[in-house]
Amino acid sequence: MIKFNDFFKIEFPNETKVKFNMNEGNVSVAAWDLLKEEEGSEAHQKWLNMNAHKTKQANNNLNHAKYLLAFAQYYPLGPQYYIFGGLYKVEKKAPEVFNAVGYNLSLCDEFKAYRKRLIIKLKRPIGRDVYNKIYFSVQEDLEPEIYEILPSRAIEDFPGFNNVLLSHKQLQYIFKNEAPEWKRQLSAVKGVYCITDTSTGRLYIGAAYGDYAGIWQRWSRYANVNDLTGGNKAFEELKSRGAECIIDNFTYSILEILDPRTPDIDVIARENHWKKVFKSKQFGLNYN
Repeated sequence: MIKFNDFFKIEFPNETKVKFNMNEGNVSVAAWDLLKEEEGSEAHQKWLNMNAHKTKQANNNLNHAKYLLAFAQYYPLGPQYYIFGGLYKVEKKAPEVFNAVGYNLSLCDEFKAYRKRLIIKLKRPIGRDVYNKIYFSVQEDLEPEIYEILPSRAIEDFPGFNNVLLSHKQLQYIFKNEAPEWKRQLSAVKGVYCITDTSTGRLYIGAAYGDYAGIWQRWSRYANVNDLTGGNKAFEELKSRGAECIIDNFTYSILEILDPRTPDIDVIARENHWKKVFKSKQFGLNYN
């Protein structure tokens, strides 16, 4: 485990605030949805405005702060997870205003490579209020730890069927956000896929067939945090030991794609072929 303050070594800790943003004030507009948009876009400007908002309550503004570490709640994983939005230099606007954008924020080069990639996990959800605290108090209060660093390539980019390899966290993100290119590609094909339990090396070979949305429809059940198993008995046994057995360990890849007009019986035949190839009945997670 890497602690928050071991990773973010700040030159001016007494003059740096940390802000955890959930939404824009309207619960339907999540902070992460604004942060992930392109620099200079209207949505990204709203992200900056959210962080630069000034109230008359001293605890909820950036008075006496020279720097700001900004985070957005990363809802694909849950309320305790936040993704890094940048280290900003803070300058108070003159004349002073309240209940409006009261600061100019300039993105610093420090930690820039981790923007929109680094995810931290807090010991508890913060609640409904914006958390805006001086740097030193954050580690003691929330015990944040570095949870994951996402690949630099945007997860929305579909890499081609032969190159699909997703962690469960990435799978959740794609389905939570209905990433357009992923949905378009995976909905257009039937196919055979492989799920790997990286903690044991055991494989599960599955197939997507039927008349609706192909692999996209089938994988949507695995991405659903209220399901995770897709009705698979072996997965249900793992889930009974804790959902993290699946969320932390499973990866998803595609072995073969088939035309959506392929009869289901032919898809199942290909699934059985791959089960024989990998001996997933004898040594893996296929029970039949």
